[in-house]
Amino acid sequence: MSAPQYVSGHGLLAGRSAVVTAAAGAGIGGATARKFLEEGARIVIGDAHARRLKETEQALAEEFGADHVASLPCDVTDETQVQALFALAEQTHGGLDIVVNNAGLGGTAELAEMTDEQWTKVLDVTLNGTFRCTRAALRSLKAAGRGGIVVNNASVVGWRAQSGQAHYAAAKAGVMALTRCAAIEAAEYGVRVNAVAPSLAMHPHLVKVTSAELLDELTEKEAFGRYAEPWEIANVIVFLASGYSSYMTGEVVSVSNRHA
Repeated sequence: MSAPQYVSGHGLLAGRSAVVTAAAGAGIGGATARKFLEEGARIVIGDAHARRLKETEQALAEEFGADHVASLPCDVTDETQVQALFALAEQTHGGLDIVVNNAGLGGTAELAEMTDEQWTKVLDVTLNGTFRCTRAALRSLKAAGRGGIVVNNASVVGWRAQSGQAHYAAAKAGVMALTRCAAIEAAEYGVRVNAVAPSLAMHPHLVKVTSAELLDELTEKEAFGRYAEPWEIANVIVFLASGYSSYMTGEVVSVSNRHA
């Protein structure tokens, strides 16, 4: 199948303020930050990689305006840094409307050979980090009393069995369960919580932690015979962050074309 045509913005998030985690670089977070700006939002981006984060902020500010972009290094395993990121969003843009929890960590290790450190590191970034940021988001949005939206990044691996991915699959399944429970609790104060579950979205970090053989195998199983571009996942995140999904909460939306 030929490469998809990029979809331009339509002002779906005009006047909204958003936080996007793990937004430095060429992955889903970076694509989401760009998409949000194209849709008219003001953003605060966080990432554990300070240099790449600053470079991303500068590039986006040049294109969309410095008043629309701010950044702060944020390791989602550190509660103090999470609180600082959300405080910056409230200070910079006068409030908060949308939070995208994109931070996650993968890796490949057979369960029988997996160390406690490997298991704990993936769970702490991917599941515990999403918990910390969701908690911060709900506290902020509840206090503001004007509703809001949280979108978490899960994965189809949370549903599907895949060799060498027990830690990552367990973390992403946990993100799905966290999303559903948070949605029930947040509904009373007008906050919607949903998640995307991508199958295979290509970005530089994935290449570093996954073998070429496995990537080829996964790509061949996709109905279109290709991986998703990060912006294709970001499009669905925009949908969940916009008024077009106003009746949806507690949902996990598969962004995939593989059905087995």
